[in-house]
Amino acid sequence: MLKKFKDNLFSFLQIIIVVYILVLVFLYFYQRNLLYHPNENNYSNDQISVSIRKVKIKTSDNIDLLGWYHEKDLKKYKTIVYFHGNAGSLENRIHKLNHFSEMDVNFLIIAWRGFSGNKGKPTEQGLYEDGRSAINWLKNKGLKEEDIILYGESLGTGIATELSQNKNFAGVILETPFTSMVDAAKKFYPYIPVGLLLKDKYNNKHKIKNIFSPILIMHGEVDQIVPFEMGKRIFEISNQPKYSHFTKNDDHMMEYDENLLKALKTFIKSLN
Repeated sequence: MLKKFKDNLFSFLQIIIVVYILVLVFLYFYQRNLLYHPNENNYSNDQISVSIRKVKIKTSDNIDLLGWYHEKDLKKYKTIVYFHGNAGSLENRIHKLNHFSEMDVNFLIIAWRGFSGNKGKPTEQGLYEDGRSAINWLKNKGLKEEDIILYGESLGTGIATELSQNKNFAGVILETPFTSMVDAAKKFYPYIPVGLLLKDKYNNKHKIKNIFSPILIMHGEVDQIVPFEMGKRIFEISNQPKYSHFTKNDDHMMEYDENLLKALKTFIKSLN
């Protein structure tokens, strides 16, 4: 009787181990499908009210990226380069771009490879190249780093952080930043060795100390995707001059309300 029980227990443990290994294999090969969601739609009913010009930005690996460009006055105002998050198209950011028209800024927002009809597949290194290409596109128009503000939203904070290291950008804005993708993944997969499996790690907490441009961190305390503590930690280890806009009620998609807009306008004005 005892032997049969032990045999059954051993067989059960073997099945658990096999299933666990299969889950690890699945997550390793499918992980980028879990991280990047180009077809998700959050703001399909918004209509753009600011004038934009659709542009193509070519990367060094020969991918044409769709960009929306708004030019108010390149000499008088700073230019925001907007790096969006891991889900949705450019249309999903229209509600934010409409508010940019109320500010004294130019802006360029790009869609990542694999998003908004762009060719290619998103990867950490690929998105870094996309971001660099957007910045170079502006430099080819005569802008310098000190004319440019990098704005990262969620996943986009990883690109903004990477590209602003040891540079002279006018400013950096991070909306709902994470400490690292490994830390964020542990929240959803606590029993998985994500540090070993994860291909795209976006290690913001190690890079943030290399940013010396003025920085604004924005985060909501009830964020259900990127814990507020991560944004707070990024702020704590950031260099001066640094500013924060922390809210009690915002989830991951922060509300572009009067207070947030005031924080953005004040920060941008301080850079002129």
